[in-house]
Amino acid sequence: MTIRSESVKTSRFPRTLRAALATASVATMLALAACSGDEPLAQDYAAGGDQGYVAGDGSYEIFPAGERQDPIQFGGVTEFGDELSSEDLAGSVTVVNFWYASCPPCRLEAPDLQAAWEEHEDDGVKFVGVNIYDQAATAKTFAETQGITYPSILDVDDASVRLAFADNVPPQAIPSTLVLDAEGRVASVIRGPIDPSILNSMITDTLAESSK
Repeated sequence: MTIRSESVKTSRFPRTLRAALATASVATMLALAACSGDEPLAQDYAAGGDQGYVAGDGSYEIFPAGERQDPIQFGGVTEFGDELSSEDLAGSVTVVNFWYASCPPCRLEAPDLQAAWEEHEDDGVKFVGVNIYDQAATAKTFAETQGITYPSILDVDDASVRLAFADNVPPQAIPSTLVLDAEGRVASVIRGPIDPSILNSMITDTLAESSK
């Protein structure tokens, strides 16, 4: 059952057209990101800037198990140089958060995401960030400053993770957070900053599916 959905509209575009539009939008955003080196971004983050931020609309959706699409296949290299893919997460409920360091609500929600990760870690839940703009140095600075202990895939170079999730995370909806079920399917999505209580409910409900 859907808890709430605001400004959510079902797309009438064919999947191929949506993918093409998403590719073009992501390419534009990557071009903008490429205009700034890693160190200026790190300095902007440390100064609390909001370079390049565009808000999500704050909507969220919950998808009943019988209505979910195919599992999402994704992967990349983390800020620590480790390979991480959906295969490594198979069998676990996984929270995927799209973010970048100079995005103000990404900074604000970071402690709540870390708290949710700590609360559910013993339940076997995995957390993975997807950094859409930054290189490793900036992502590490963010993690150290915010106390984030779960990894983030660096997606700035090819946007492959963003494209994998394009049906659920529009290019303008950053931050966005998804809960994947144990099969790797999107169970729920928040397009915009998280409400901790809603995210925790999404995680708990998805975990409960495995015990039925």
